[in-house]
Amino acid sequence: MLKHNLGYPRIGVKRELKKACELYWTNKIDSHTLFEVGKKIREENWKTQELANLDLIPCNDFSFYDQVLDMSFLLGVIPESYLSIPMIKNRIDLYFSMARGFQKNKWDIKALEMTKWFNTNYHYIVPEFNKNQKFSIFSNKIFDELEESERILKSIKKIKPVLIGPISYLFLGKEKDNSFHRMDLIEDLVTVYIKIINKLIDKGINWIQLDEPILVLDMTKKEKEAFQYAYKKISKTCSNINILLTSYFDGILDNISLFKSFFVKALHIDLVEDSNQLEKIINFIKESEMILSLGIIDGRNIWKNNYTDSINKIKKTIEFIGEDRVMIAPNCSLLHVPIDIEEEKNLHKEVKKIMSFSKQKIYELNDLDLILKGNKEILLKNSSLLEQSKISSIFHNKKIKERATKIKEEDIRRKNPFYIRQEKQKKKFNLPIFPTTTIGSFPQTKEIRSLRNKFRKKELTKEEYNKKIKYFIIDVIKKQEKIGLDVLVHGEFERSDMVEYFSEKLNGIMSTNNGWVQSYGSRCVKPPIIYGDVSRTGDMTVDWICFAQSQTKKLMKGMLTGPVTILKWSFVRNDQPISHTAYQIAWAIREEVLSLEKSGIQIIQIDEPAIREGLPLKKKNWEYYFNWAIKSFLISSSGVKDETQIHTHMCYSEFNDFLEKIANLDADVITMETSRSKMELLKAFSVFSYPNEIGPGVYDIHSPRIPSVEEILDLIKKASKELPIKNIWINPDCGLKTRKWEEVLKALKNMTSAAKIARTKLYNQSP
Repeated sequence: MLKHNLGYPRIGVKRELKKACELYWTNKIDSHTLFEVGKKIREENWKTQELANLDLIPCNDFSFYDQVLDMSFLLGVIPESYLSIPMIKNRIDLYFSMARGFQKNKWDIKALEMTKWFNTNYHYIVPEFNKNQKFSIFSNKIFDELEESERILKSIKKIKPVLIGPISYLFLGKEKDNSFHRMDLIEDLVTVYIKIINKLIDKGINWIQLDEPILVLDMTKKEKEAFQYAYKKISKTCSNINILLTSYFDGILDNISLFKSFFVKALHIDLVEDSNQLEKIINFIKESEMILSLGIIDGRNIWKNNYTDSINKIKKTIEFIGEDRVMIAPNCSLLHVPIDIEEEKNLHKEVKKIMSFSKQKIYELNDLDLILKGNKEILLKNSSLLEQSKISSIFHNKKIKERATKIKEEDIRRKNPFYIRQEKQKKKFNLPIFPTTTIGSFPQTKEIRSLRNKFRKKELTKEEYNKKIKYFIIDVIKKQEKIGLDVLVHGEFERSDMVEYFSEKLNGIMSTNNGWVQSYGSRCVKPPIIYGDVSRTGDMTVDWICFAQSQTKKLMKGMLTGPVTILKWSFVRNDQPISHTAYQIAWAIREEVLSLEKSGIQIIQIDEPAIREGLPLKKKNWEYYFNWAIKSFLISSSGVKDETQIHTHMCYSEFNDFLEKIANLDADVITMETSRSKMELLKAFSVFSYPNEIGPGVYDIHSPRIPSVEEILDLIKKASKELPIKNIWINPDCGLKTRKWEEVLKALKNMTSAAKIARTKLYNQSP
């Protein structure tokens, strides 16, 4: 039985990669120094996995920004606009320009579109294909890292290069125009994949991992045909290498019949997300010679593996197909969990006992191997820990559990429909056409981060800390007033992260010190841990928002994170239905909303950027998800008066298939990211005749480039063709925390200028 891993985190234990990339982008280090940081992280990763006795260790799972962008670079899928920039002299700058855009002298090129990686909080750079797309081996990264890993591990036999499979790669991209379908490119693409695989074979590789997460989706006929063409060709042409074809994030039963027409050495399935598929998969492959890789360690959550459950699955598989045809691994790449639990010194001991980060998870594979070989002590210790947690008051509160499920109809309905509320709000607020606002956060400078760090270390008193935060709030209000924004925010300077902040103020949730996970590029987040029943102990935001409102005559938004996003951007307890946890959080947020309203705050934003990513990958599971997700939002938002305006914000959301569900949220204003896709998303809202107000993003905050007035005005014009002008807000794509002040001030000034011009040109209203 082989033990292997699908991928390891690449940010470094102390976020070394993040820091190095940001220094490189600001010209504080050269490319050689950047590459040395990457090399050191890779070496540490390989050695860690070797010490855990893995039989196969992944290579090419490291990336300076994103693995999908790496694949585009390997295959030469680079738009001509980036290749034509004369100031770019090396490939790493070309690579980063695709991810971050390029703005220098007369050159102003946007970054490629970015969206969520399936139903995770990881973001990838979307490949862009043209009708006559040609593929070639453009980058040597995979081959260089293979040689590097061989020097470290001293054995080519242990190394398993990782590539995104050809069908998933095409699926993850987009066509530049509607004259072709990207799956039509499969023939030329597979030819290059075969060249890459043969080149790896020449270097002595025995195993290669091809990731095809598309297998867990509702594949179209065209995608299935492309899949069968690709793997018939690959399996026939590359028969002298062991191909491990991986799927993850859900089950593959709906697409298992695809494997009837070709043979790969091993198939990896996700038994964390869909354990029910095991028996049918075994029955499908038992007459073949195919190896089955069991994804039994949870690569998306931080709880210890239930060894009893995993051993039962392994034994069942061995019984039917034999031990030599079984592999064990995490269900997906460990990219989605922090690196080492031993870096956490301040966690509650009882909770920490049942937690496992990336390093611990690969050792769990070794534990399972030892248990199968007769070590009962490991199994008993694991069972005892998990049993203790089932009865501990640290994890369970009966009153909160009962409250969460007692939901009445009046708890999830506003008093009146939107059209009545809209008239009352317009009369009360008297905002101009195309009102301008931002999504919430403003730049978190080194000074602010240092201030927060000193407060945590108790180098500042609470009074000193609050005084300094108030100074920043006053300053950001003045900046917004000078820019001319219509609805202001307080900047969120007291918040390190939009979810972590609330986790520190709610019972049943805790934060880590070093539990960093990559979100995109150099952006890392620390997902909180929902370990117990969740409740609110008191006001969480009211004092800060009310202080901010006292400093301006303009409307100040109250800023909250919604229940679905807190849930999805945390590591969630796995001992009760996820809906119960969502309702608990929703009741806590509702209490905060009502407290803000009582304190005089008239506009309250409940951010739900994770609504889309929480969507199950299979449509048959959507109804259950929407039932509890929408109900959770409505619990949190529905207790207010008609005159109180509820906003929500959503990220990277392709809403076409479920606009009715989004409308059921009944938020007075929804803001979303649309600038990179050039307002394409709004066509769906127009066809659906979405009834409420919308703020389509006109400023891409994930890139350092500054959009011009003309560019923003063009986006407003596009929005005005799709939506009623009276319903349109003007705002950035997302929060501004990661940007620099010099970028933000110029971009927002251009945004408000464009809105004023639009009021005159599009609505004949003087600015």
